[in-house]
Order: sequence, then C-alpha cells, then structure tokens
Amino acid sequence: MRRGHAILLGAALVAGVAGCGGSSSKSSGTTNGGSGGGGGGKIDACVLLPDTKSSTRYTLFDAPYLTEAFKQAGVPAQVLNALGDAQKQKSQAQQCLAKGAKVILLDQLNAASGTAITNLAVQQGAKVIDYDRLVVGSNAAYYVSFDNVRVGKLQGEGLVKGLQASGASGTPVVARLNGGITDNNAKLFKQGYDSILNPLFASGKFKAATAGDQWTDWDPVKGRQIFDQMLARNSNKIDGVLAANDGLAGAVVASLKAHGLQPVPLTGQDATPTGVQFILSGWQTGTVYKSVRKEADAAAAAAIAIVKGKPVPGVNGTTSGTKSILLTPVWITKANYKLLFDDGFLKKNQVCTGPYAKYCS
Repeated sequence: MRRGHAILLGAALVAGVAGCGGSSSKSSGTTNGGSGGGGGGKIDACVLLPDTKSSTRYTLFDAPYLTEAFKQAGVPAQVLNALGDAQKQKSQAQQCLAKGAKVILLDQLNAASGTAITNLAVQQGAKVIDYDRLVVGSNAAYYVSFDNVRVGKLQGEGLVKGLQASGASGTPVVARLNGGITDNNAKLFKQGYDSILNPLFASGKFKAATAGDQWTDWDPVKGRQIFDQMLARNSNKIDGVLAANDGLAGAVVASLKAHGLQPVPLTGQDATPTGVQFILSGWQTGTVYKSVRKEADAAAAAAIAIVKGKPVPGVNGTTSGTKSILLTPVWITKANYKLLFDDGFLKKNQVCTGPYAKYCS
C-alpha cells in the first residue's frame, strides 16, 4: 500500500499489469533506500523491507512511518528495501551490521534467507525483530505483526456474509486465491479463512470450485491468469472468491470484467485506495485494514527500547516460541470505510476521485 502509486496500481491491475517502483529519501541519518546500501556513518537500528510487489504498503507507509519514529527518538537508522531479492536483503543486513546496528527489523522474503540473516545478526551481537512476517524457529528476539489468523477469519466471515447478502440460489461455488506459499503470513491467513470455509464445504452448504484453491506468490498478474483458468474450469460459475489481498481482488475484478460477468462477493486485504474504490462500486465486498502506523510504531518502539536498554513495551503473547506484539485487524466495508480517512490511513481524494466520486456522498 504505497500511497504515491496505489491508484496507479489499481489501474494497472485492471489492465493486467502489476508492480510499482521503490522510492528513496534521506532524513536525519535515516535512509529509505530502494536499492540497498545507502548512507554512510554509524547506525543503531536497521529496517529490512522485502519488496515493492507483494504489497504497496512498504513504500507508502512502512518506510516513512519507521523513518519518522527513529528520527523522533534520535536513533540513527536505515530503512532499506530488497526489491524482492533475498541475496540483496542479506547484503543489506551485512552493511547495517558493519555500521554498528544493534537491532534489525526484518521483514523477510523467505524462511531460509530470514534465518540466515537472523543468525548473522545474532552472531554479531545484534537482536532481530521479525516485522510483519515471522521466521518460524529462528533466533529472533521479538515478533511484531497483526493477529494473522484473525485476519483470515475476518476474510472468511466477510465472504460468508457477502454470499448470504447476495441471495445466490443453490450451493455457492467458492474459489480461493491464496498469497505466497513461502510466506508464513499467507499460511496464517489461509488457516483463518479455511477454518470458516472448510466446515461449510464439508456440510455441503458451499462447494469448493474445481481447481479453485491456489497460491499466487502475491502476484496479481499470476492471480489473474489463475482466476481466468478457474473460470474456464468451472464454466464461468464462481459465486464467491476469497482473495487474500486487494491486489489479488483486483485481478479477480479484471477477469470478471473481461469475461462480461457481474460482481461476486470478494474479499481483500490492505485497505488500498483501489480496494476501497472496488468496495464502494460494488465489485469487492470488503478488505482487512491493518493500521501500518500502529504496526510500525510498535516495531520502532521495540527497536528503540532495545537500543536504549529498556524493557520492550507491548508484548502480549508468543508465536511459535517468539515473544510477540500482536495487533488487532479491522474488516472494512461500505458501512465503515470512512474509518480509513478518520485514521489518516487514506485520504478522501485518493478514493473519491474520477468515476468513484459519486459513491462518496
């Protein structure tokens, strides 16, 4: 969810094109470097973000929020993005450790590289905070994220309510477009929504679409191709879609429009401007809002506490043995989408523009 590119991303999705670029800025010793490295001098903290493809959030929200938090605390830090390259992320970690980083906020690209980076940091006396994505079984000191099983449950419950409200006759056929199979968060989301959907499949109230439960690598272009194939395998009869995020939901919308089909109940996640526009225009049922501001602030507070030798605030559980700070997600629909404006997460002029302005009375 990167503000500068989010609306353009939505348009690109409908056209079947995905992806947006990184950005870089420097402020008070904190570097948001899209290509790695960057900035000289000693640092105390380092943030390693994964990419600009799986979600637009990393450039639009995480990087500036984290940069701001470290700046306000007077903690020299770097915020870097690996642009989808696991080797680059490891190189960035090495550079940060060479500059004296005492703590690394790590949003890993895959479990193997995440474990390697964590082991490298721990060997050099630094602590690692798994940020947003947990590296299961690693030596990370803390994990900061949302309750991701709850995210999936919200999606499953939202889809069920959407199907009930649609008045679909017979047994609804439901497809699932999952995220990235190597992403632990995607597995937790799926655990959550499957806990809602699988009993309905087992009871015969819902029918699972033929070849309708697939992983997408968080790639909207791949998601579009997969959903096109799902429609073909199911004779264009799919009554509802559990899409794991707004990018994948956009791929479904593009496919439905290309096939001349009407909207179906459809979930999302990340509360992107495009996702909210689809909700307002009736193409998407809802999206999961995870306040990146709250997540970034909680992670930065943990890192700053470690740097300053203070107790880490906000720990409220453990996940796979790792001390965790877990935040609460919110299901967003037409009924409460203005919460996103009230929280400053989105601006009204990002959503209520062009053909969508008429929906924002």
